[in-house]
Amino acid sequence: MSALLLRPAGPRRNDSGPSRHRRAPRTAAAATATAALLLPLVATGPPATAAPPPSGELQRAFADAAAAYHVPPSVLLAVGYLESRWDGHGGAPSVTGGYGPMHLTDARTALAEAPHHGEGGEDPRGDGARPWTPVRDRLPQQAAEAPARLRTLDRAAALTGLPGERLRRDAAANVRGGAALLAAEQRRLGLPPSADPADWYGAVAGYSGASDAATAAVFADDVYDVLRGGESRTTDQGQRVTLAADPALRAESAQLDRLGLPAGTPAKGAAGGAGRGVECPRTVACEWVPAPYERFGDGDFGNHDLADRPASQRVDYIVVHDTEGSWDTTLKLIKDPTYVSWNYTVRSSDGHIAQHVRTKDVAWHAGNWYVNSKSVGIEHEGFLTAPDAWYTEAMYRTSARLVRYLSHKLGIPLDRQHILGHDNVPGTTAGTVKDMHTDPGPYWDWAHYFRLLGRPFNRTAGPHGGLVTVAPDYDRHRPVYTGCEKAGQTCAPHGSGAVRLHTAPSAGAPLVKDIGLRPDGGDSTTGVNDTGARASTGQRFAVAGRHGDWTAIWYLGQKAWFHNPHARPTALDAKGLVAVPKRRPGGVPVYGRAYPEKAAYPAGVPVQSVSPLPYRLLAGQAYAVGGRAAAEYLWAQTFDPAGHKVVRGKDTYYEIQVGHRVGYVRAADVTLRPSGR
Repeated sequence: MSALLLRPAGPRRNDSGPSRHRRAPRTAAAATATAALLLPLVATGPPATAAPPPSGELQRAFADAAAAYHVPPSVLLAVGYLESRWDGHGGAPSVTGGYGPMHLTDARTALAEAPHHGEGGEDPRGDGARPWTPVRDRLPQQAAEAPARLRTLDRAAALTGLPGERLRRDAAANVRGGAALLAAEQRRLGLPPSADPADWYGAVAGYSGASDAATAAVFADDVYDVLRGGESRTTDQGQRVTLAADPALRAESAQLDRLGLPAGTPAKGAAGGAGRGVECPRTVACEWVPAPYERFGDGDFGNHDLADRPASQRVDYIVVHDTEGSWDTTLKLIKDPTYVSWNYTVRSSDGHIAQHVRTKDVAWHAGNWYVNSKSVGIEHEGFLTAPDAWYTEAMYRTSARLVRYLSHKLGIPLDRQHILGHDNVPGTTAGTVKDMHTDPGPYWDWAHYFRLLGRPFNRTAGPHGGLVTVAPDYDRHRPVYTGCEKAGQTCAPHGSGAVRLHTAPSAGAPLVKDIGLRPDGGDSTTGVNDTGARASTGQRFAVAGRHGDWTAIWYLGQKAWFHNPHARPTALDAKGLVAVPKRRPGGVPVYGRAYPEKAAYPAGVPVQSVSPLPYRLLAGQAYAVGGRAAAEYLWAQTFDPAGHKVVRGKDTYYEIQVGHRVGYVRAADVTLRPSGR
C-alpha cells in the first residue's frame, strides 16, 4: 500500500513509536474530508473473451493492417508496444478508457461497463485500508483532462467501417483501427504515406493525443527508441510478437511543429516557487508542484524537512511506490501541509512527472525515518491490484529515466538493494512491522523496469555461486493471489515477479511464516497484500539447499523453498558477499534502522533506541549483503533547519536481504565472506 492511504495515529516526531509516516486527522471532520479525497479507481474484471487465437496471428494482423493503410509495419508495431506492450488485457479498459493493443479509447463504454464492486462498504483487501469504488468514479476526470484520447475508438470505427464492439474485443480489428488512425494523422499533417519510418514522427506524436508538445514528443521519442532497439515478447494471450531493431534510424522530429500544440512544461528550467527548476532528465515532461513547507497549529510544521543532501547525508535509496489513488487525489494531498510528502509523482496515462520535494530535502514517504532521511520517494499513479489499467509502458519508461537520472546525480547504485519497493522497506520496531505498506505489489514488473534502467538481471555465477537472484518469467509466471476485488476471492490470472515460499520442497507444504506480520504465529496467505512468504524479482538470497526442482533460501531466520525448475527457472545463480551470523545465545538480532550507539548523541538530542525486529538469525545461516549502512540519525524537530543535527556513530551495520524486506545487522554480530564457500 502506498504512502497516500494510511495514517497511523501517534506523534509524527517520536521515531521510537509509530513510524514517521503520516499524520492522524485532527478531528472527525478532518478524517471524513480525507476519506472523501480517497476515491480510487479499481480494476474491473476483464469481460468474458473467446479462447486466445493461435500464436503468430497478432504478428500477421500488424502486417496486414500496415499494408492496408500504408503505414510502415515497424511504426505500427512500435506504437502498439508503447501503448500496451501488445497486450489486450482481456478486453478490459485502461485508466483512460483505452482498449486493446493499440489503446483505442472509448470512455463512454468503459463507464457503462464498469461494475460497482464493493458497494455496501465491502473491503476487498480485508485490511480496512481504503474505500472500494468503481471505475466510473475516475474516468469522468480523465475525460475532462484528455478528451482527444477518449474518442479515438469512435474515429477508428469511422475510418475502418468496423463496429466499436469488434474494435474493443478483437485484437486484429483493434490493430487495424490503430493503423487507420496513424494514416489519418499523417494525412492531417500534410505528409505523404512514406515507407520510411523516419517520416512518421509527427503522426506518432499526434497519435499520443497529448495536449502539449513536450508530452507528445516524449511519446514519439519513446516509440522511436523502441524502433531502434527492437522488442520481442509473448503477450498476455500467448501471442509471440517481434519487432526487429533498426539502430541507425533517425526521426524527422521537426514534424512536431506541425501539430500546433502549446510547448508544455519542459524538464529543465520549469518555473516553480522562487523560480526553481525541476530536477528531471531532459527526456521527460516534468513540472514543479511543490509540497508546502509551512508552520501550523501547536508549533507543528509540515510536510517535509529542509536539508542539504548529499552534503548533510548520503542518499542511498530510491523507493518505488504506487499511490493507491488518482493523479488528482495525489496532487491534492501533496499540497496539504498536515499530510505527508514524497519527491515525485509519475502519471499513469502518459508518464508525465511532477516533482514536489527537492532531492536535497527529506520527504516523509517510507514509514521508516532512517530510510526517509537517506532516500528519494517516487509515487506512481495506480493501484497494485489493477496493473493492466495503471502500470503503463509510458509510466515505466519515464520512471526509469528519472531513476537513471537520480542514480547519476546522487550516486545511487542501480540494483534491488538500493532501488526498493515500498514493500521492501523494513518496519522500524517489532510493533510497526505489520503496519508497513505493500506497494507496488507482486504485479509490478521489476524485470522490465530494470531492463529499461539498463541493468537487466543476469546470471553471474554457476550453480555453486552460493546466491540466487529471483527472476521468474513475468508473463508466464502466474501464481495464485487472492483479494484483488474481494477478500478471499481469487484474483484474475496475471503475470507476477514474485515467487512463493514454502517450508518444504513441495507445492503442498505450508507457506513460511512471518512472525513480524503475525506475532501470534498465524499462517501466511496467498493474499495480494501478504508479503509474509514472498520473494521478488531482483532480490538476492543465500542458497540454503536444493532438492530436484526446488531451491531453498535463508529467509527470516528459516529455510524457505521455492519452485525453481531446470526447464523454466525462476531464479538466476549469483555470487557476492554474505553475512553469516556469529554464535550468540538465541541468535543474532536484525534491525529496521541503523541508528548510532547511545554515546554518539550530543546533549539536546534524545537518544533513539535501537530495538530489534522479531527475527533472529542463527549461526550457519547466510544473508546477501546489500552494502555497508552508516549509523546515522537525523534530528529534525525544528522549522528552522539550522536546528537540525545529523548524529553519526561508530557502530557499523550491513544491509541484508532478510526477507521480502531488507534489514540491518551489526557488523559485530556477523562475519562477511564470499558466497559459495
